[in-house]
Amino acid sequence: MSPAAAEPLTPERILETTEEVLRRYGPTKATVVDVARALGVSHGSVYRHFPSKAALREAVTDRWLAKSVVMLEGIASAPGEAAPSKLEAWLEALFEAKRHKAGDDPELFATYTVLLAENSGVVDAHLTQLIDQLTRIIGAGVADGTLAAPDVPAAARAVFDATGRFHDPQYAGEWLSPTIAEEFHAVTSLVIRGLRA
Repeated sequence: MSPAAAEPLTPERILETTEEVLRRYGPTKATVVDVARALGVSHGSVYRHFPSKAALREAVTDRWLAKSVVMLEGIASAPGEAAPSKLEAWLEALFEAKRHKAGDDPELFATYTVLLAENSGVVDAHLTQLIDQLTRIIGAGVADGTLAAPDVPAAARAVFDATGRFHDPQYAGEWLSPTIAEEFHAVTSLVIRGLRA
């Protein structure tokens, strides 16, 4: 038995290994058998946790997206900061997280871009979570008088859409531009000024 096989087989361990396999082989060539081999188990053992290759790919995509949601939730739910500052911090954190994912591990980022296209339900749920966080930030600003929005959920969606160039993976190639930080600040400043009470 390999040392890897001696460790308990958990969903989290399978997902971590799947990420490595995807990085190595890419989304078109990676198989459940490759994941099982890397874990030192049979592919049937992987299927006991994830009933299909599609379910495994969906779970690894969800795990990847959830990291951003958790990090951003820390900003959205932090007490004490004024809503305009919190909104700016949230947008900046989202942009930096996406930029780091694209720049630090371009192979895996490219792989996830393919997986995102396959898993629209996972992506839709992720976007809903992000827009819900924005809704809470803007809603708090409306409640304390620092922001104005007659329809808070619509304003949250508009902010998300208006800043899409800085978090939508289809724009990842632009994130390396030497002027991207200035462009980001120009857009977010405009958006936040537009919401100020």
